Amino acid sequence: MKLIKQWATVGIVLLMASCTTQRAPLTYFENIDTTAKAIPAGDYMVKIQPSDELFITVTSETPEATAIYNLPSQNPATSANLISNTQPRQQTYIVDSKGDINFPQLGEIHVAGMNVEQLRDYLTERISKDVINPVVNVQLVNFVVNVAGEVKNPMRVSINTPRFSVLDAITAAGDLTPYGMRENVLLIREENGERTFTRIDLNDAALLSSPYYYVKQNDYIYVEPSPVRKDNADYNTNNSYKLSIVSTIVSACSVIASLVIALAVK
Repeated sequence: MKLIKQWATVGIVLLMASCTTQRAPLTYFENIDTTAKAIPAGDYMVKIQPSDELFITVTSETPEATAIYNLPSQNPATSANLISNTQPRQQTYIVDSKGDINFPQLGEIHVAGMNVEQLRDYLTERISKDVINPVVNVQLVNFVVNVAGEVKNPMRVSINTPRFSVLDAITAAGDLTPYGMRENVLLIREENGERTFTRIDLNDAALLSSPYYYVKQNDYIYVEPSPVRKDNADYNTNNSYKLSIVSTIVSACSVIASLVIALAVK
């Protein structure tokens, strides 16, 4: 009898262990060293490429001297963050397929491969030959990334700073849901005329020094759903289908019953 109780106890313990739910990790960078450690920031400056849209202004203490270096204030810039709707809107530059823009007075300039700071310094140097202390402002208008999948608010994120990471993009989208696979985030990128993709593991601290840590224009970030989410979706779909069939059958039976009753009364 005592032996039977012992085996029963062991069986109950094993049964409870088998029923324990395996929870997916919800934290980022689980393998990061708890000791403070410096990680190189890497090159976060976005390079200008064909089809990019640039907003460039040139000013100085003598506005008349730099007016010729600015495009006319006619067509609106596409970014609502650049200029208020109540102000005149200056035109923007579209980088052509060769990576060039046509700049007033300076002519054709090859800008592809530069970042906005390098282009600003280049224009400042060129314009300084004719204008005293010019101030050049360069902004990348079309710096946007898309975040989709298992995040709280899938969205297109407009970026107004040159330094923006994958974590910033995910934060802007409200962070991952509990069903997001943190170890399998897909990043699709277009550069040099090619579309590439890579898998990002948010549980791995190596991401902090990865070339994919900082986003680039038009990056697409997709958080894949966990198997639990997929199973739930399949379950809900199947149940909805079954419920619709049952409802159809019940409705048909109700109609038939009504007809039978009506015939019986006659």
